[in-house]
Amino acid sequence: MGTANFSRAPNLNNLGDTLYQLIEELYPVRRSLTGHGNRKTLNLLNQYIPIELNEVKTGTQVFDWTIPKEWNVNTAYIKDSKGNLVVSLQDSSLHIVGYSVPIHQTIPLDELKKHLFTLPDYPEWIPYRTSYYQENWGFCLSHNQLLQMQDDIYEVCIDSSLEEGSLTYGEYYIQGQTLDEVLISCNICHPCMADENLSAIAVCTLLAKHLSSFSLRYSYRFLFTPATIGPITWLALNEKQTSHIKHGLVLTFLGDTKPFTYKKTRRGNAEIDRVLAHVLQESEKSYQIIDFFPYGYDERQFCSPGFNLAVGSLMRSQHGTFPEYHTSADNLDFIKPDNLAESFSICWAAIHTLENNRYYLNQCPKCEPQLGKRGLYQGLGSDGNQRAKEMAMLWILNFSDGEHSLLDISNKSGIEFDTIQRVARLLCEYNLLREVE
Repeated sequence: MGTANFSRAPNLNNLGDTLYQLIEELYPVRRSLTGHGNRKTLNLLNQYIPIELNEVKTGTQVFDWTIPKEWNVNTAYIKDSKGNLVVSLQDSSLHIVGYSVPIHQTIPLDELKKHLFTLPDYPEWIPYRTSYYQENWGFCLSHNQLLQMQDDIYEVCIDSSLEEGSLTYGEYYIQGQTLDEVLISCNICHPCMADENLSAIAVCTLLAKHLSSFSLRYSYRFLFTPATIGPITWLALNEKQTSHIKHGLVLTFLGDTKPFTYKKTRRGNAEIDRVLAHVLQESEKSYQIIDFFPYGYDERQFCSPGFNLAVGSLMRSQHGTFPEYHTSADNLDFIKPDNLAESFSICWAAIHTLENNRYYLNQCPKCEPQLGKRGLYQGLGSDGNQRAKEMAMLWILNFSDGEHSLLDISNKSGIEFDTIQRVARLLCEYNLLREVE
């Protein structure tokens, strides 16, 4: 672990381009709930951070769930009676319904249509469909492709395997000064989707890479898991460790152009909730904050009543609320490097605030201490910056009663958090404050 002071920001030159290039590299990989594509994805990320790959065998009981069979697919296509290729997995991983069982037979169009999925309202787009927990098969295609299919006999081939194997997830842990943890989680199971999964994967990876070079107060655990079953699996296998998790974020949809949305923890007033509200307000970007509800992403597993962890969710577009969701339109054109960089910056600012948000006790609590004799107060001769620092001193000294954090003081005073935490450190140097352990 590095030793740099975390108050110093990392070098973020060309960050958006770096994030986008990582997404471009991951985009073609065929991912699903399980399988070789997830391992390939995590191995690619291993070039940036040393991710630990974990394999959990098929049939393993994880609370009320069971690890499913492992699914892999080699090829899939539909050909007409003349041998013309109508649909091919080589063109898009979305063309096959996820977890389709193997099949190779000829079928008339009327019967085949029972296994075809399109989006009539968006006739050029391919939908994303899965059949994780019910054995079936199918193809997804654009509605225009379906309209061009003639009344014919079609050769249908899905060369896939559904057999005993394992579920793969990745984990990267950074040891801090304490065992108290910040959990940051994202999904790895969606194929050919730039905003869903890949934007969060890229941000998570670069956050972890940059954080690893700093001396940190908290320990950080980054999870790269398939949706739903992934965090359930991690929680089932690591239940005793969850007491160390003090703050957490599930990340998704971080590359599109929509305003930020923060979904609060189930607790509703956890420190991570207050931190994100503060950071988003200070960012001067458009945003909204919504209450927790038990649908959406993996925050609902971490916030389930048996755990009730302080884990919120940061996103731009919201789950299921935009037409590109779960379609081929969630492609590399749908995300922008500048938006990825902004999302990274919000996450970094949240971590910076968590790292520096402390509680202090005023060591001279009976009336104001005399700042002038310590050279901390210049009165009428103060310039604007000095005057702001002096006001911060008064706010900090008055509210450093062990019950108000620096973030609380920043919110009450309207003074930027960075100013508050810098001045607090200065007051400690003059023995006017003592940190509450």
